[in-house]
Amino acid sequence: MDWRNWSGLQRAHPATVYTPAEETGITAAVREARARGLALRVVGSGHSFTPLCVTDGAQLSLRNHAGIVAVDGPKATVRAGTTIRTLGPLLRAHGLNLANQGDIDAQAIAGAVGTGTHGTGRGLGCLSSQVTAFRLVTACGDVIEADAAREPELFQAARVSFGTLGVFSTLTLDCRPAYSLREESVVRPLDRILKEFPTLAEAHDHAEFFWFPMADSVVFKTLDRTDAAPGLGRYLRPVKSMVLENGAIWAMGNLSRLAPGLTGPLSRLSAAVGGGGAHVDQAERIFPSPRLVRFNEMEYAVPAEQGLDCIAEIRDWFRKTGTRVYFPIEYRLVAKDDIWLSPFHGRDSATISVHRFAHEDFRPYFAAMEAIFANHKGRPHWGKLHNLTAADCARLYPEWDRYRDLRRRLDPTGLFLNEHLRGLFEG
Repeated sequence: MDWRNWSGLQRAHPATVYTPAEETGITAAVREARARGLALRVVGSGHSFTPLCVTDGAQLSLRNHAGIVAVDGPKATVRAGTTIRTLGPLLRAHGLNLANQGDIDAQAIAGAVGTGTHGTGRGLGCLSSQVTAFRLVTACGDVIEADAAREPELFQAARVSFGTLGVFSTLTLDCRPAYSLREESVVRPLDRILKEFPTLAEAHDHAEFFWFPMADSVVFKTLDRTDAAPGLGRYLRPVKSMVLENGAIWAMGNLSRLAPGLTGPLSRLSAAVGGGGAHVDQAERIFPSPRLVRFNEMEYAVPAEQGLDCIAEIRDWFRKTGTRVYFPIEYRLVAKDDIWLSPFHGRDSATISVHRFAHEDFRPYFAAMEAIFANHKGRPHWGKLHNLTAADCARLYPEWDRYRDLRRRLDPTGLFLNEHLRGLFEG
């Protein structure tokens, strides 16, 4: 069976694919793969851009292992293969919402947690920080229950472990009472945003901006909790997203590729029409935006106090090199946590995401951006493209060696490693 990720960049030809529906099926698959000497990688919905799931051995798909197991007050225990899109209405039925989430909801919750996926919000952490407990199937096929009190070392390590310590079976999430959000997008000059963003971020629950590198303006987006009832805008928002955020970006992106001289004017036009007024809806409907245009992505988290300086350095690079890129750059904020391999370990962060269309050669652009991120002690999103070595990671993550030691103890034969991960943890 052939497999490829969402963007089509990563492909695999696994010898065996397991699709268990219960935890017992997960343990049986792990034990069988180990007995057959097959490396095993877990697959969610394929939204990672890095080769995390690539293997010619065994893939374990969690798509059938989905749904809510139990709800206890604000805590919901969910099966690891549940997509965020499916989880939203399930939580709403219990009067709950995730505390925060990103703008893509197609990911399986285990994959989103395991790679440190996040939304934006000055005081809000990544999805992994919302996990209060989990059940993990180890390389021996045993099941370990972990939380801050039971197996605390494993709890700190596994919440961002991208499948290298074991296979999540269930995750317990600390949720919030169900709420609605007011979304507003406005166009602002980039220079103004570089000066005012810290103040603006404090004034809103969630704040971010999208900057087309060839434009001098950004689309500044905010989300705030509200008691207002959803209006007609809830029906217009999907249309706007399909037409402007997908159709127009696809059309203008292709036009800029065919006529590079138009990249600047098209970028300025896209930025100018990016404001969309205000809309109110349930949180699980407001957080995500459809992403129909395929792309590849690199994202780094830099210390929050260096984030806007990093954007300014990127702008200087574009001006000096004359490079033309149409696809917008996204800027968000994430609160610090104590998870060993989290990009946000020990520091409030700004995340900067750069993209190229799936059919474009991203390597020169991403290499230049990665060099700028390195100037600001950037740490990569584990599900997005990067070129770090084990030595680089050891310098960036204070608990790197401790994590590697724990991984070796839990998986001494490297059952959960592929070529990409061996380079990181055994290089």
